Amino acid sequence: MAAEPGFWDEAAQAQEAMRELTRLRNQVSAWEELSGRIRDALELVEMGDEELVADLDREVADLTKRVRDLEFQTLFSGEYDEENAILAIHAGAGGTEAQDWAAMLQRMFLRWADSHQFVVDILDENVGDEAGIKSCTMAIKGKYAYGRLKSERGVHRLVRISPYDSSSRRHTSFAKVEVWPDIAEDIEIEIDERDLRIDRFRASGAGGQHVQKNETAIRITHNPTGIVVSCQNQRSLTQNMRVAMKVLKAQLFDLERRKQDAEMAALKGENVDAGWGNQIRSYVLHPYKMVKDHRTNYEVGSPDAVLDGRLDDFMVAFLKQQVGEPVA
Repeated sequence: MAAEPGFWDEAAQAQEAMRELTRLRNQVSAWEELSGRIRDALELVEMGDEELVADLDREVADLTKRVRDLEFQTLFSGEYDEENAILAIHAGAGGTEAQDWAAMLQRMFLRWADSHQFVVDILDENVGDEAGIKSCTMAIKGKYAYGRLKSERGVHRLVRISPYDSSSRRHTSFAKVEVWPDIAEDIEIEIDERDLRIDRFRASGAGGQHVQKNETAIRITHNPTGIVVSCQNQRSLTQNMRVAMKVLKAQLFDLERRKQDAEMAALKGENVDAGWGNQIRSYVLHPYKMVKDHRTNYEVGSPDAVLDGRLDDFMVAFLKQQVGEPVA
């Protein structure tokens, strides 16, 4: 393919084709390697050597896990599923209650990422007045990070006995999660500087800690869309500016992509998602314990485990629904 005349005339398209070719080759190689290991294991079984039983048990366990991992990868059908992700959390109305819930979600995603050895960089964090966070933005790096985390986009609802209510009443809190593929380096988006309002401010940590004397934090408002991004966790004004522009590009690209998807669905006569604000999942800690995803109807009775980062089952259910497979 790469040797064909004229292939490299359009450099950007050629590079994209080569990336896709590499991705497909890696997928084929993984299945071929697995097939070879299964054949070898079957040959050992046919030998009937009892001394190999322990080794075979370990190999079967490892092969089973590998098959499940590769089956999981077949569920990724999106163009950008293999990419890294940018994830943002915004506390809903409700003051301290909602801000505490946003912090619980942040911890949940951090624990999930850590369980997969993904690298997380907190780009921006706006701490709550009394507890929790008002918002945060994180870059999450790992294979299929976006493909996994896109299932988390939407409004998350918490029902619990409030630790901040002296009367111990039950409260319902909301927080919004946004997720974009981290592809700002690979896409070309024209942004008119006249459409931007750039504000500088002093970065600070929780409780006023680590207050910087210089205005190194950046907030960018894209006037035509109303999108606001900020970054304060890098070391310099230039670094914060670069990261904030990267997040803005990702949001603008995803906004345009979702508009096109909605227009195509409307032409096909399909039901169109009107916005990002739909409630996708409820976490109930009182009067009973349950986490239920309202899109797939998948639910579990162990919210503590889910809030500790056990999200994969919800992600699998969402991905299966997306490709038309039955959700167990």
